[in-house]
Amino acid sequence: MSRIGKNPVVLPAGVTVEVADNVITVKGKLGQLTQEYSDVTVKVEDGQVQVERSSDYKDQRAKHGLYRSLINNMIVGVSEGFTKELELVGVGYRASNQGQKLDLALGFSHNIILEVAPEVKLETISEKGKNPIVKLTSFDKQLLGQVAAKIRGFRRPEPYKGKGVKFVGEVLRRKAGKSA
Repeated sequence: MSRIGKNPVVLPAGVTVEVADNVITVKGKLGQLTQEYSDVTVKVEDGQVQVERSSDYKDQRAKHGLYRSLINNMIVGVSEGFTKELELVGVGYRASNQGQKLDLALGFSHNIILEVAPEVKLETISEKGKNPIVKLTSFDKQLLGQVAAKIRGFRRPEPYKGKGVKFVGEVLRRKAGKSA
């Protein structure tokens, strides 16, 4: 039995879950998410969501824990939401936003302008003497991670000086420079 898959997901107040035709729909105060599923059965009863599988085949065992985690992330997302913060480390690295357009100055000859999905709330924080921070908030964990990874991919942190776009709290493996 999957350790993750066998645990039920408790529904908080204000969240409704509907299951129909291999599609699960979760509605909450922050939004609505849908997810298709296969090879497992999803039951909603007594304020809990239970994911069960019919056999012990390898693909069904794998999907058991996967869909339970996806459903849990959907429920947490529509009730509380998720936040990721990216820090721009480097001289002259700047970030600003106008609505859903993120303007990044990352040391290239031109600024990078990224149109962020409307489901992701965007905020930039620039304080004097500190590195600029890009704060992303959304109820969709997958979309939030995808947008954050795309921003980080423009200038990954390098191992010698640590310059680049990194997650707040991320620990980088640093290398020693050349020895004279």
